[in-house]
Amino acid sequence: MFQEVKDLNPQQCYQALVAAVIPRPIAWISTVSASGVLNLAPYSFFTVASCQPLVLCVTQILPRDLQHKDTLSNLQQTGECVVNIVDQDAVELMNATCANFPADVDEFDAVAVPKVASRVVQVPGVAISPVRFECKLREIITISEQAMGGSMMLLDVLAIHSADNCTSNEQILTEKVNAVGKMGGSSYSTTCSSFELRRPD
Repeated sequence: MFQEVKDLNPQQCYQALVAAVIPRPIAWISTVSASGVLNLAPYSFFTVASCQPLVLCVTQILPRDLQHKDTLSNLQQTGECVVNIVDQDAVELMNATCANFPADVDEFDAVAVPKVASRVVQVPGVAISPVRFECKLREIITISEQAMGGSMMLLDVLAIHSADNCTSNEQILTEKVNAVGKMGGSSYSTTCSSFELRRPD
């Protein structure tokens, strides 16, 4: 199969990306609105943008109704968030927060997600998350305001929390994080199987 992007509609482009760019880590992002309402939502367009300074990148795809999700709106209002890593124990709760709750509904309460106070930012994190990144908004880069267009949220990491059971000698142990990744459609992947390849000299 060969396809030129100019011949594809936005849904076809989206399907190609989510089916082939896999697995994608999940940023389960907690934010708070200017009026104090908490929000919790997962994003699978998530990666590292820089290690010095430490910056995470999360992209929101603009829905067809052109209404920004609460996460982006809250970041614009208050400038803080926590990026919570999702492990296999939390995947059902994470999926439940995908529901289209109204902006005045707190997903922590609606889905009964346990929360924990942060140390540096005002937004709480997910207590059961194996790794949490307390962040402040660096910049929002809008790629397109069209339906299915993207806005990149660049987040400065201020603090990192890791659970005792996935930490040793002040290092996070990948195999203990037990994170899940997003595949195409409704599919997810685990990180319980891995292999090593040494880089050539």
